[in-house]
Amino acid sequence: MTARAVDDKIGPVPAELPPVAEKTITTLVVGSSNPTPTQDVGQHTLHGKAEGAQAEKGAKSEKELERERKKAEKQAKFDQKKAKAKAPVLTLSATKEKKANTESKTEKNALPPYVEETPTGSKKIIKSFDDPYYKAYNPLAVESAWYAWWEKEGFFKPEFTADGKVKEEGSFVIVEPPPNVTGNLHMGHALGNALQDVMIRYNRMCGKTTLWLPGCDHASISTQSVVENMLWRRQKKTRHDLGRAKFTEVVWDWKTEYHQNINRVLRKMGGSFDWTREAFTMDENCTAAVLETFVKLHEEGIIYRANRLVNWRTKLNTAVSNLEVVNKELSGRTLIDIPGYDKKVEFGIIVHFRYEIQGTDETIEVATTRPETMLGDTGIAVHPDDKRYQHLIGKIAIHPFIPGRLMPIVADDYVEKDFGTGAVKITPAHNANDFTLGSRHNLEFINILTDDGRMNENAGPYAGQKRFDVQAGH
Repeated sequence: MTARAVDDKIGPVPAELPPVAEKTITTLVVGSSNPTPTQDVGQHTLHGKAEGAQAEKGAKSEKELERERKKAEKQAKFDQKKAKAKAPVLTLSATKEKKANTESKTEKNALPPYVEETPTGSKKIIKSFDDPYYKAYNPLAVESAWYAWWEKEGFFKPEFTADGKVKEEGSFVIVEPPPNVTGNLHMGHALGNALQDVMIRYNRMCGKTTLWLPGCDHASISTQSVVENMLWRRQKKTRHDLGRAKFTEVVWDWKTEYHQNINRVLRKMGGSFDWTREAFTMDENCTAAVLETFVKLHEEGIIYRANRLVNWRTKLNTAVSNLEVVNKELSGRTLIDIPGYDKKVEFGIIVHFRYEIQGTDETIEVATTRPETMLGDTGIAVHPDDKRYQHLIGKIAIHPFIPGRLMPIVADDYVEKDFGTGAVKITPAHNANDFTLGSRHNLEFINILTDDGRMNENAGPYAGQKRFDVQAGH
């Protein structure tokens, strides 16, 4: 028997299906929107194969999508950078527009200059906050008139008891460090004065007898310098062109202008000074006090007159205090700009040379960083225990450039045996240490410089030349 397939729904299925007419096939395909069981089975088979292919293709697409995602992130960051680069231009434009609008609005709402209605020295007239000048903080409107009233009423004068004595609470006094009349005040003065004012006001509130004493310093050398610079800048003249009397007059005019500026600023700051006691260091009473003090010290033998070395400023032709000299340590050869010289001047070089010993064939070697000063040498010092030079102590060295200049060789513990050559040239008139050595051994003091920094007649063949030109061997 031949086995026949059985379908659970339609029963036995013949082994071979009868042929379907061509017309019927056409009708089924064209006229039916639902697939036949045979078509459905075929499509399921095709769909299964397609889904498998798509599944396989989908696994590869995830990697591609990941690459695309990363690429998109990079592009987004790049776009952000471009946007930021463009932002300042837009912001600047917007800021300019906003600023223009603000300025335009400010111009429309601008108030005329404030005019204080309070009479000078009277208590300030207080106005309502509805006043246009007081709606916002206006320093000029708020602060004006007050100080003149405080000063007139004497609020900053020291207060004493009825019998003129300091109050029981004690006293507190500050002498303002006098600003120099060389120029206007700066932030340093503002800070220092603000702190002093706080202390004065606090102690005044504590009931003490307080005094903050104002004043200005003439600072003569510095003032002379700035006035001379001003003269040259404005008129291309020196003080010598004006003469002593006229130049002094110009300096006093400068002092008056800047003294007034200084005091005006201190008042503007509200400093609680007792202006009735204000002083200037060259006032007649101050000058008299200085003279009296110096005469008294001289009479007591505490101070005396004598020739001493000074720091000389060739530009101003005046002595300068040690406090105003800036010393600079040099580690070696250094070129420095010096006023009055076209080229930089060399410093920090040790120069060695020899002096002949009178009556012998011997020489003695010395070293210095200032070779031009050898024109003022009047002696040579060695250590008394230095065996190299013991036989030369008391003998005479001959100066090579100055005819007749004889220099004794002396022994002194000041000399360091192991430093340099162990022999020290002595220039008593141009070196502080040499000044002491020269005084101790009664050596001659010979000045070789003019007031303007040139060599004088004591410099022999170098007379008239500039100091540092001689140093360079010109």
